[in-house]
Amino acid sequence: MHVHVVMRRLEAMGDPKLAKGMSGFGVDGSKTLGIRVPALRALAKDLKTDHDLALALWATGVHEARLLAPMVAETAMVTEELADAWVGDLDAWDVCDGLCFEILRYTPFARSKALEWAESEEEYVKRAGFALMAGIAIADKEAPDDAFIAFLEAVEREAQDDRHFVKKAVNWALRQTGKRNAALNRRALAAARRLRKSPSRAARWVGADAERELASEAVQRRLRERKSRAKKGGAAKRRPARRA
Repeated sequence: MHVHVVMRRLEAMGDPKLAKGMSGFGVDGSKTLGIRVPALRALAKDLKTDHDLALALWATGVHEARLLAPMVAETAMVTEELADAWVGDLDAWDVCDGLCFEILRYTPFARSKALEWAESEEEYVKRAGFALMAGIAIADKEAPDDAFIAFLEAVEREAQDDRHFVKKAVNWALRQTGKRNAALNRRALAAARRLRKSPSRAARWVGADAERELASEAVQRRLRERKSRAKKGGAAKRRPARRA
């Protein structure tokens, strides 16, 4: 479908009041139409996979078009160069997270890019690195524990960054890694407790908030149940399906 047709549909779906309110969440009101993500998901389902459309939607610079783009992009067509270009364009936390969760976490280079971007000085590039770590921790059910040690090292190294959208993503990566299984939970809790002793206020917040969740009875109970199911062979380990 031609991008102009889709943009007309998006404009018709827009809510000016919602668009105005989004400015309070770090979104540039001049670039947004005011459309909720569930409505965009419904539209993406109707449009189906269309990589050329995804590229054209992203190029518009419109907030909702960039949220929609990774929903219709083709995973196999996303190169490292394209991923770098998209991440370099980021100017909103929700577009960042949508890009990472909708498509980038399913690419073969997701892990290396997460670690690379986590060292960036650019706020949203850095957020993308840690959001991608969180996404991988949720989606890649088959990865061995050793694959996540570098994530925890990156968390500890970068946790002192006090920019709001960065520290929230660092915390997110730590929590999701620590919820994978009991062994990673112990490692993540150890990292969180070290961060709580940091001279950096941002690092202390990251550590304290993560420890609160990872040590909670709810998380510990889920980990025990998961371990029990695994021992009985009842837990099917598979990667969530992603359309081609």
